[in-house]
Amino acid sequence: MIAPSSAASVPAEAVVPQRRRPVAAAFRALVALAALTGIVIDLSISDSALRVLSYFTIQSNILVAVAFALSAWRAWTARPPLRPLVTGGVLLFICITGLVYHVILANSASGFSMTDDPDVAVTGARQVSNQLLHTVTPIGAVLDWLLLTRPGALRPRHAAIWLAYPLAYFGFALARGAIMTPGTPARYPYPFLDVDAHGYAGVLGNAVIFGLAFYVLALALVLLDRIRPEIRGPENRISPQAAGPLK
Repeated sequence: MIAPSSAASVPAEAVVPQRRRPVAAAFRALVALAALTGIVIDLSISDSALRVLSYFTIQSNILVAVAFALSAWRAWTARPPLRPLVTGGVLLFICITGLVYHVILANSASGFSMTDDPDVAVTGARQVSNQLLHTVTPIGAVLDWLLLTRPGALRPRHAAIWLAYPLAYFGFALARGAIMTPGTPARYPYPFLDVDAHGYAGVLGNAVIFGLAFYVLALALVLLDRIRPEIRGPENRISPQAAGPLK
């Protein structure tokens, strides 16, 4: 007795060999370079590398630099892409970075603005790093997702898993502030996490609101990934079998 064919359940990449994607590789390398450049600038003009590394902005851009560099290498060498759980998480974290900065931290009407903080004055090199870390890399990550990544890979369960990092960062920020001397610059990295200003109850309330917003954003990314069309460029086309004579 012959078993029924299981060809329909075999992933396409198991049948059709991976192809080099030079356009995707070049774009992802540029995004990784933008993230790395912004990080290096911030580290070079700060008197405390540990303080710089404590910011969610820097940490999310480190993730972008690593993930996009690996993705560029895989696209260039015709290797399978990184897992959607990883790439989707990096996309969410850098979107959080861009949205929180532009909607809240750089908005004087938000109530949590950092525009008057002399430690984050946007002049000279810091202005360049701010644009790279808060604008260029988020836009680059979104464009890569929309134009260079196959849709339909993200799952609703991913959204809950991704929230583990923002939650861990919240715990880290509070623990760091608790062990630092009062009055230390940037004791709490962001105004909405400042226990001295809002108390633990206020900070917890802020965390709940932000956490819900991040979860909604994560679910929105999953939904959009399920319904967005696939953009097929020349390097993504696969000729149908037996479409014509061998050349």
